[in-house]
Amino acid sequence: MSGTAPLVACSGADADRAQRLAEEMVAHGATALVSFGLAGGLAHGLKAGTLLLASGVVLPDGSERAVSPAWRAAVLARAQAAGVSLSGGRIASVPRMAATPADKRALAGRSGSAAVDMESAAVALAAQDAGLPFLVLRAVADPPDATVPPLALAGVGGDGRLRPLRLVMHLLREPRSLPATLRLARDGHAGLSALRCALIRLGSLDPP
Repeated sequence: MSGTAPLVACSGADADRAQRLAEEMVAHGATALVSFGLAGGLAHGLKAGTLLLASGVVLPDGSERAVSPAWRAAVLARAQAAGVSLSGGRIASVPRMAATPADKRALAGRSGSAAVDMESAAVALAAQDAGLPFLVLRAVADPPDATVPPLALAGVGGDGRLRPLRLVMHLLREPRSLPATLRLARDGHAGLSALRCALIRLGSLDPP
């Protein structure tokens, strides 16, 4: 976020790209950073579409970066007034996707996190280096019991956009991946819908 209008960039599930974009945002005058998007569920019972306003980010080395307490408290108060349900807990940010239920259980045990993504560490570190507040708002796209098939990863470009032709080509080669891919598409849609509805009802995520 800048002093005027929000700056928005899409990194896809790419930690290096997220870091580069976060640094570019800082260079262009951002006064606060938000890691916003989809995540994998780690905590038992998290369903697709569950919104997580993280208390902190667990980095790949096991250290943690806390989000801005005042900013998080302000968003929680705004959400309560607007009737938006937000879960809490930490989010683990990893360089490689936790694609299977076994991967997710292991990561949950190591990190004590409720969810996982691949971008929030970069945002947290960029904010720390620039002395800026940061926040993490994510929606669960793949619950703890879901598998993310390689096919689904192949069908998404580095910028996070769907590549339909690439997806179809992989489906032709790996038709057994279709059920898991369809579930991921359905759950991802639930996550994106939850984020969109939350933004509409909250109005903004501006820091206090």
